Amino acid sequence: MFVRFFKSFRCLRHALLLGMVGFSSTVYAQNCTTKIGAVLPTSVDWGRPIAATAQFAVDLANDAGGVAGCQVEMVLRDTQVDPKVGVDAAKALVDLEKVPVLLGAVSSGVTIPILTSVAVPAGVMEVSCCSSSTKITALAEEGKTKGLWFRTFATSGVQAAVGTMLARDQGYKSVVVLYKNDDWGQDISKLTVRAMKSLGINVTNSIAINDGQASYRAEVTEALKGNPEGIYMALYPKEGISVVREWLSLGGSQNMIMANSMKSDEFKDSVGLKYLKNALGTDTASPRVESASKFVEMYKARFNSEPNGPGLANSFDATMVALLAMEAAGPNASGTQIAAQVGKVTDPKGTPITADTAGFKKAKEVLKSGGSVMYQGATGNVRFDANGDVSAPAVAWSFTESGTKEERYITLEEVDAFMATMQ
Repeated sequence: MFVRFFKSFRCLRHALLLGMVGFSSTVYAQNCTTKIGAVLPTSVDWGRPIAATAQFAVDLANDAGGVAGCQVEMVLRDTQVDPKVGVDAAKALVDLEKVPVLLGAVSSGVTIPILTSVAVPAGVMEVSCCSSSTKITALAEEGKTKGLWFRTFATSGVQAAVGTMLARDQGYKSVVVLYKNDDWGQDISKLTVRAMKSLGINVTNSIAINDGQASYRAEVTEALKGNPEGIYMALYPKEGISVVREWLSLGGSQNMIMANSMKSDEFKDSVGLKYLKNALGTDTASPRVESASKFVEMYKARFNSEPNGPGLANSFDATMVALLAMEAAGPNASGTQIAAQVGKVTDPKGTPITADTAGFKKAKEVLKSGGSVMYQGATGNVRFDANGDVSAPAVAWSFTESGTKEERYITLEEVDAFMATMQ
């Protein structure tokens, strides 16, 4: 999906390959530029649309006159979904580019070291579209994020709950869990095992999958012990392809439940659609509200494509919230000052504003007059708790010839109610 998907971003392709996304073609009046950093995995197919969507939000803000009197430049660095690479990229953005805000990262295993070793020590605000580990919530609860952390993607607790809900609804009595051996995978595995056991589903094993192995036959052989009815996978496409091929070749069931990380044409095409007829994936979803529909319309007009990839709506909202907070904080604001304004632009009692150029202009007027705004974005009305976490509805999806399709929409109320039964 993403290879074809990203081909529509022809105006961005060369810039992305260079590690930076350029400006919109609009001519601007301001003589100053303010920078926002982005640490995103542009070297992988599914990461490039996430970066392009962030740039889309920046362009809309620039079309509205920029932020705090200046045009915004998004300086993008590739993380390669690698913690060391990600930390080095973040350091370069903070130390050399002097950015007060970082967008990203993708994958909690990359985000956490960036947050703890770069963003927090430097007083830089970090907003992630696509990191779900509850370890970050724990860091916030302990005061270690210093109010600099926010995410527009639901936590692993929500993902675990939805995966468990699907296993129950499919009637699986036993499931084996295979997970990527990093912060995200370890977290979601632990939570999924706990959730399934709470419903009486037998978890026959929970097995870590390390990156870059030549073969996963030993892990899959171990996973097959106990004859599980289904398999739950929190993996990325590359490892997922190898694992599923081994799983099927050794007689494993086609009953699969997958985290959103496996929503990939690369995975589907490499495994074969005929082997994925019983496979269901989970993802957070945009609510059935006008602002979410408006985002889809804008996105299609910009990219001539549906926003079907993981993290796109979340990336747009993460960027917009950051830009609005920068506007509220004023010129030359520090990361700490910007983070302190997030509540002012996501205020449930504030003036509702839409996630487009007109909405951004209105927000600037309201903020200038001393008021607050309620940002209504691609994922609905964005609100953060004291730990920087956001709540969201969910969706179950399946693979199709053309990509994926929604099988079930799960409201925020349903998610919350189901999670309450597991406590």
